[in-house]
Amino acid sequence: MGIVNTGPTLRETAEKCCKKVYIGAAVLPKPLFVLDYDDEHDDPNEGICDENLKEKPTSNNGRPKIKCATVTTVEPNDPIAQSCLTRYAHVLSTEFNSIVIEHHLKWAPLCHSIPGPIHQSAPPTTRLGKYDFHHVDTMVDFALQHNMHVKGHVLVWHVTSPPFLEEMSGDQVRECVRRHIRTTMGYFRGRIQMWDVVNESLASDGTLVENVFYRKMGPDYIEECFRMAHEADPQAFLIYNDNKVEGCGIGYEDGSGTSMSQHNDKPSGKAAPNQAKADGFYNLLKDLVRKGAPIHGAGMQAHFNAGGVKHQRPPTPSMVKRQIRRIGQLGLKVNISEMDVRVSKLPNSDADFKNAAQTQIYRDILSAALSEPAFEGIWLWGFTDRHTWVNNFYYDDAPLIFDEHYQRKPSYCGLQEALNTLCPGGCVGEMTGGAKQKCYLEEDSNSHGVPWGSEWMQPEPENSENECDTTKEGQPDWLQPL
Repeated sequence: MGIVNTGPTLRETAEKCCKKVYIGAAVLPKPLFVLDYDDEHDDPNEGICDENLKEKPTSNNGRPKIKCATVTTVEPNDPIAQSCLTRYAHVLSTEFNSIVIEHHLKWAPLCHSIPGPIHQSAPPTTRLGKYDFHHVDTMVDFALQHNMHVKGHVLVWHVTSPPFLEEMSGDQVRECVRRHIRTTMGYFRGRIQMWDVVNESLASDGTLVENVFYRKMGPDYIEECFRMAHEADPQAFLIYNDNKVEGCGIGYEDGSGTSMSQHNDKPSGKAAPNQAKADGFYNLLKDLVRKGAPIHGAGMQAHFNAGGVKHQRPPTPSMVKRQIRRIGQLGLKVNISEMDVRVSKLPNSDADFKNAAQTQIYRDILSAALSEPAFEGIWLWGFTDRHTWVNNFYYDDAPLIFDEHYQRKPSYCGLQEALNTLCPGGCVGEMTGGAKQKCYLEEDSNSHGVPWGSEWMQPEPENSENECDTTKEGQPDWLQPL
């Protein structure tokens, strides 16, 4: 059961913070503009669910329920909201001060797999150099009309690049990338002022993925892409984004892959769940800064699995704080870029248990992040369980802070409590359980040896190796063994 949507919004809370904090969400065009089965515009309290509609597949108007809309588009015959906002749009614009385009600004959707306002059943095209910004335009305009910032996602990611790149020579791919960056950034220049330039270029061992850009352009393609992006819009804030890079273990801050305590005859520190990749992330950023590449920020995705083990295990707050701190020391800003928290794999099926675990992760991870000066904001990968990519790419889950009926969940309160740590009267770094738990800001266990998250964190299996890892070949995270 959700929490009644009363009291300050996340956006209002962020405005009270002692520094500028982005609180954003990934958005999708269909629920943003198309009336769903339970959108009722005669209710002034838009976003509060009508109990009588919760289980109905259609409303009195006969509108069908919009299914999870991760990769769908607005079609010609869809019932577009005219005089009022959809419930999705209302909650988005009142709760968040920023958006990121979840899917439709990626390269292939712009010119290959989603042919704009044409019916989505149309076959893919090979429109090299011919772009359709229709869907993205509508989302960007909506955000700007509601005084929201926009983050562009993403210019270069091998998973969502047009397949015809494989048929080109290295010089042709380089020129195609340059044209794509100039076309996309040029079109939105002045409207989108921050960009994820390159996404997920690292394998699980921290080395570069041997993707189409690596093979065609060489290992320096990331630096090249940042220079191209800066040329396209010298005023834009440019970000490198990756997943499973959120934590750094105690003693691993130098990025060497071994605990510094080993060199000082001290007990070895504890590595983060994906320490090798986190080190690769840090070293990649460090190298880009050393070379003078025009990079300004780093995005850590934070797709967490509360019931995960091995490479799926969530990092602790102190690990996240440590990772942000060392990246900040490079002179870069840091954001949590795609956060959601899956809970369906926890062995306890009790809803309160799952809510408690999810809430603690949201609250404590964000509290730790906000305690670092280099940290500037968080984007959720969606905001309602009605429309989450997890259901399309993983399994049925409820990873976000609003339920399927747009009601605030306990995790919403956890996120808001984290923001409150930077508001007047707040305590920076305070976590679940109050000031007595602040020890988890720097350590993984308290003075009694109790680890953070011990109530729900799962024990590691005897076999700690990650079997069948195919990230080096460019396979995305959701195709890896769970």
